[in-house]
Amino acid sequence: MVKRIVDILRNGQPEESVTVQGWVRTKRESKEFAFLEVNDGSSMANLQIVLNQDLPNYAEVIKQLNTGASVEIAGVLVPSLGKGQRIELKAQTVKVYGEADPESYPLQKKRHSFEFLRTIGHLRSRTNSFGAVFRIRNACSYAIHQFFQERGFLWIHTPIISASDCEGAGEMFTVTSLNLRNVPRTEAQEVDYSQDFFGRPAYLTVSGQLEAEVMAMAFSNVYTFGPTFRAENSNTSRHLAEFWMVEPEMAFCDLEGDMDLAEAFLKHIFKYVMETCHEDMEFFNQRIDNSVLATAENIINNQFERLTYTDAIALLEKTDQTFEYPVKWGLDLQSEHERYLAEEVFKKPVILTDYPTEIKAFYMRLNDDEKTVRAMDILAPKIGEIIGGSQREERLEVLQRRIEAQGLNPADYWWYLDLRRYGTVPHAGFGLGFERLVQFMTGMGNIRDVIPFPRAPLTVDF
Repeated sequence: MVKRIVDILRNGQPEESVTVQGWVRTKRESKEFAFLEVNDGSSMANLQIVLNQDLPNYAEVIKQLNTGASVEIAGVLVPSLGKGQRIELKAQTVKVYGEADPESYPLQKKRHSFEFLRTIGHLRSRTNSFGAVFRIRNACSYAIHQFFQERGFLWIHTPIISASDCEGAGEMFTVTSLNLRNVPRTEAQEVDYSQDFFGRPAYLTVSGQLEAEVMAMAFSNVYTFGPTFRAENSNTSRHLAEFWMVEPEMAFCDLEGDMDLAEAFLKHIFKYVMETCHEDMEFFNQRIDNSVLATAENIINNQFERLTYTDAIALLEKTDQTFEYPVKWGLDLQSEHERYLAEEVFKKPVILTDYPTEIKAFYMRLNDDEKTVRAMDILAPKIGEIIGGSQREERLEVLQRRIEAQGLNPADYWWYLDLRRYGTVPHAGFGLGFERLVQFMTGMGNIRDVIPFPRAPLTVDF
């Protein structure tokens, strides 16, 4: 019976017959027997395999069993005499599916830099670090669905191709079927989109929020979890051109309910990962960032601090801390300001609310002072903003005025405005950048190392 290595290490018993399939991590030979370390991706730890020379094909397979080779090994579990391992597998049959050239296989038993591993992205997931990253990424995904499904939310698949710019930033990838070698032009020498596939400009989406609001007006509580795209020409360790977003939308919900849900959401994910991937989290705590476990416990066990943007500015203006960027009411907070609040002032996650109108999107509900909007950002130690959300503007006249004030064309949002004409309700939601969450959770320094196939400027391998 084929068993996963994680199950064997946890529950395997002596004299139990099992078959394992995986990849050779290391090989050690002596005159009478050989030891293999085999990993199948299910666990940080390898399973030790003992091969005696009385194996029928010992001389043949031992030459093939180099680091990187894929194998199927059947045998009997026996107590291990080695340190740090409870059980090992005494091989009875060995089948090599694919060899790996020991001279050219790039993942030898030594430490490799993450920069080097990015150059061999098709193999890096076989390392301990990336095995741990993607097991945690998987656990986060499961926890996200679990959280919303248990609360009756409907998972909505919003469009990847869109005609609207939710954020108004304009940094979008164009989707076209036009021949770029011979682009049709109008008499004014502009691109003639009437000849394009959709008959108008189309883009890869930057957010599914506006479409999620449509569905929330029918199903009350919905969420998206899918890929989004940003054509920002940035090569920093914090930016990707393709990333995944989680965006819940709740009808009959105000900013208080939005904050309550976002706080419970983060706590649930961290708690689930700590329970199911503790070995991997320990690895990151030892090898990458020794505050990983403490950060997780901080999220799980503390009630998040809540204060307004105005109060936060006042705190920052009074501090003796020197910042690179200025602190002034009306300016957006930078990462250094956000981290200072979370790490030094409150020493736990902070939720800031009621930001100035000018620095937030058109769809956020205008407060009675007409200077601020019902926005909220969750600021976390080590990373700064991790969730951004708001109560949405449900009043038709106010929303029209806000769209026009930001230089957008209300005609482009006719369907969004219709939601305010037909059965409008108070509603709210937030967005979580999934890779940002995984990076924060693991302590990994570069966001390109928490997604299997990163997309960034001049990076589109695979």
